[in-house]
Amino acid sequence: MLRPLQETFAANEHPELLVGLARPDDAAIYRLSDDLAVIQTLDFFPPVVDDPYDYGRIAAANAMSDVYAMGGEVKLALNIAAFPDDLDPALLAEIFRGGADAVAEAGGVIAGGHTVIDAEPKYGLSVMGVIHPDAVLRTGGAQPGDALLLTKPLGTAIVMSAAGQQRDGFEEALEAAVASMVQLNRHAAHLARAAGVHAMTDVTGFGLAGHAAEIASQSGVTLALDLGALPLLPSAERFAALGGATGGGARNRDGLGDRVRVEGAPSDAIVDLLYDPQTSGGLLIALPATGAEALRREIEAQTGGCWLIGRVEAGPPLVVAR
Repeated sequence: MLRPLQETFAANEHPELLVGLARPDDAAIYRLSDDLAVIQTLDFFPPVVDDPYDYGRIAAANAMSDVYAMGGEVKLALNIAAFPDDLDPALLAEIFRGGADAVAEAGGVIAGGHTVIDAEPKYGLSVMGVIHPDAVLRTGGAQPGDALLLTKPLGTAIVMSAAGQQRDGFEEALEAAVASMVQLNRHAAHLARAAGVHAMTDVTGFGLAGHAAEIASQSGVTLALDLGALPLLPSAERFAALGGATGGGARNRDGLGDRVRVEGAPSDAIVDLLYDPQTSGGLLIALPATGAEALRREIEAQTGGCWLIGRVEAGPPLVVAR
């Protein structure tokens, strides 16, 4: 699908485009001067929770996360919205208010946007951030011996599926999932940047397995994940064991194929959570093992959680979860 874009722009190279189609990453980066580059990204999706304000906050936090994954700061955002023409305008206002509050928390501003009529609500942001061209954090760069940190627990899709099915105990799990999804990755990214990390990405729709595989591929290393160390949302493992794995998780597993190898998993549910698509998930960080515990403690103190989940090893570009 992307071949026409690659063919069109390969013939007219843009040397100031530091990150684009040639090498996948979390966002596009264009250098404006020797000391300033812009980060451009966008994301939008249908409602993931019933509360319109929370939906707006989650969608905005998710869209801005790619800027933080690259090490940048959010400056400007534009709303992207699609709504049925018979939806109560008060609900739309709450969605926009949630998004606005999230962008304001990030220190940015929403300056406009575009809305169309559609059968199903959709909301998100086009986001512009800034960064020094020499300070860009990439998915490539992980080195053998690095430790792997994860800044948010897993299981958002499985928990939201359980909420939709009214599974026993879903209320507490959904509350924890919403609290995680609305939390910005801003402070964790600040601390990671200061710690001199080697590689970083945010964990979203491709699940931990997919985003770990991206780091492995771009860095030319093996990522070894400790399945027993993965942080999980409350009841997520129980919901997965009850058959709560989502279609998105199954597609992730099929799409990744032999790029991910699972050895001796403690349960099928843990494997489902490894592939579970995350909405506004945490940062996956690779950094020298000598500084990993200090950074883990700093992020935990700032955001409430950060976990050591594995290491980087010399070897072929794949993920080994055991």
